[in-house]
This record gives sequence, C-alpha cells and structure tokens, in this order.
Amino acid sequence: MNTQTISIDFPSDILLALNESESELKKRIKISLAVRLYKAGKLTIGKAAQVSGLSRFAFESYLSENNIPISNLTFEDVMGDLDKLK
Repeated sequence: MNTQTISIDFPSDILLALNESESELKKRIKISLAVRLYKAGKLTIGKAAQVSGLSRFAFESYLSENNIPISNLTFEDVMGDLDKLK
C-alpha cells in the first residue's frame, strides 16, 4: 500500500500538556480522523480502518466500544433490499 505523509504543526509543549508521546498522539489523531470521516460517510469502514492504522476487526471493535454504529444502512435501505428480494 502506498502512503502519503501529511505534517501538522503543534505548539512545542502540547505533548507535555497531553502527557503523551508523539507516537501515542499520532495514533490517536489517526483513529479520530478515521472515525470522523467514517461517520460523515466520506470513507467506507474498510478505508477508515486503513486510515486509523488498525485492522478492520480492531476498528470495528473500537467503533462498537464507543457506541458508533458499524453500519450506515438506514431502515429505508433495508426495506428497499427486502423489496428487491421479493
């Protein structure tokens, strides 16, 4: 998988204020971005898992633990699929 690097500037004391290492903050930012893009419907759950740096199972588990639906299907979507199957 090809990757792209994006730099974000933070105040120099942010890691100290958060009491986190750079790698911990980077991981948290990636997961937060992935969740936000998934919830907004910008990314599929698989692509969001890739952005987060987690396996799909781990990403779905994270969503579940944080009460975020792992499916974006609406009631109308399900009923439409049922009508198609008839």
